[in-house]
Amino acid sequence: MPPVTPDAPGEGTPRGTAAGKAGRWGSLARQALAGERESRGAPGSRATMCELYSKQDTLALRRKHIGPSCKVFFAADPIKIVRAQGQYMFDERGEQYLDCINNVAHVGHCHPEVVTAALKQMELLNTNSRFLHDNIVEYARRLSATLPETLSVCYFTNSGSEANDLALRLARQFRGHQDVITLDHAYHGHLSSLIEISPYKFRKGKDVKKEFVHVAPTPDTYRGKYREDHADPAGAYADEVKKIIEEAHNSGRKIAAFIAESMQSCGGQIIPPAGYFQKVAEYVHRAGGVFIADEVQVGFGRVGKHFWSFQMHGEDFVPDIVTMGKPMGNGHPMACVVTTKEIAEAFSSSGMEYFNTYGGNPVSSAIGLAVLNVIESEDLQGNATRVGDYLTELLNKQKAKHTLIGDIRGIGLFIGIDLVKDQQKRTPATDEAQHVIYKMKEKQVLLSADGPHRNVLKIKPPMCFTEEDAKFMVDQLDEILTVVEEAIGARSESVTSENTPCRTKAPDQLTRPLTTAHESIHMLTSLLLYTPSG
Repeated sequence: MPPVTPDAPGEGTPRGTAAGKAGRWGSLARQALAGERESRGAPGSRATMCELYSKQDTLALRRKHIGPSCKVFFAADPIKIVRAQGQYMFDERGEQYLDCINNVAHVGHCHPEVVTAALKQMELLNTNSRFLHDNIVEYARRLSATLPETLSVCYFTNSGSEANDLALRLARQFRGHQDVITLDHAYHGHLSSLIEISPYKFRKGKDVKKEFVHVAPTPDTYRGKYREDHADPAGAYADEVKKIIEEAHNSGRKIAAFIAESMQSCGGQIIPPAGYFQKVAEYVHRAGGVFIADEVQVGFGRVGKHFWSFQMHGEDFVPDIVTMGKPMGNGHPMACVVTTKEIAEAFSSSGMEYFNTYGGNPVSSAIGLAVLNVIESEDLQGNATRVGDYLTELLNKQKAKHTLIGDIRGIGLFIGIDLVKDQQKRTPATDEAQHVIYKMKEKQVLLSADGPHRNVLKIKPPMCFTEEDAKFMVDQLDEILTVVEEAIGARSESVTSENTPCRTKAPDQLTRPLTTAHESIHMLTSLLLYTPSG
């Protein structure tokens, strides 16, 4: 992995369209931080300067004061991150990690143009968004220009959860309907209104599905109800939504909205088949509902060829409401709902004022404008296309090599690696996936696993990710998968050899060697998860 060192700006840093930024960022960041370090009397490294407590004390304080439901990455052996730059993060010891997780630091951690924009505006003014100010209208103008013409009215919020909650209010006010159709395994936010429509969450607790919520099958052509060998998977999945609408109407209920991520992230990096959204929108509109496209995780050029992920589905598909967040402020809390004038006017007709103290405040808007500028000036969409294609090519070669890889799917810098125990049966390799992400961490690559079975490795790094980064990540993954598969193979051969003399075993016993082999991974993962490494 190319190093980014505090003492040598850019030395060893990969170069290219978006790759050569990290070194320059480091230089600018050092200048900004030099005065602070001197005033605080901190020793040489920024990592030391940023650390208030030892890692053990930080963990102890977290256990004491932070809610136990608030989880951290790599809970068995969490990393203490004290600074970041570009696509790299650094722990309290100065160890460098390649960040393949953060779709929040969209244009790169601590991008100097974003930092400067925030600082300059903060020095001038930050105040209640109800005062007249140029930044909010300029940002709304710039943002709207990236969307289809009908999507022109903005409501600014502070998070994707707030945005999706507001989108539901807009949809329900539009025609006075109440019911919502969501996708299985979907996640749309942490507010109560969103947990109700997020099967990814509400099926993990004791909550039962509310009567006004209808769950459609995830349009997953790899492991779903209708797969890649189906004659028309898009039509088949869309017909499932049509059936839901008909059943709701037969029960006297009315559909307010269909909501879906343009590419489903928590559901396992699922890309709907071509034509699915168009057909769903047709059925939903016919029922008097609206289509909400959730771009909170996948917008702002991540797919490369388009600025918004829903645009992959063709010019003939335009949502009625688009929600966005995470990458919008490059880590600064900023989100938005964009809709049509017709829906906005219906919302206003209720007589209730929409008021958000911080949504679209001068500093947030300045940051948002800086992010848009960087995406354009550094051609990060082009970078997402080039690096994403290269990464997908490398991963497909790994798929041909490794039996644990069942599917590679994605576009741009949004890619999923579906790990399986059996390629024919497509049995999710959950324990193996958890083992892999911990082993990747040891090799200083940060990945996460998600999907309904927690077996899909998610790759959604900052958009300045380079081909060198992609090669490094894949090389580490290759090494780990090789070791895991060798362990499984050795265990299978050992158990098969032990059982060979017995010719009269029942069919279920004949499958035992492979199961036992994977159980060894389960045991290894259990040790890894509950016995933190040194």
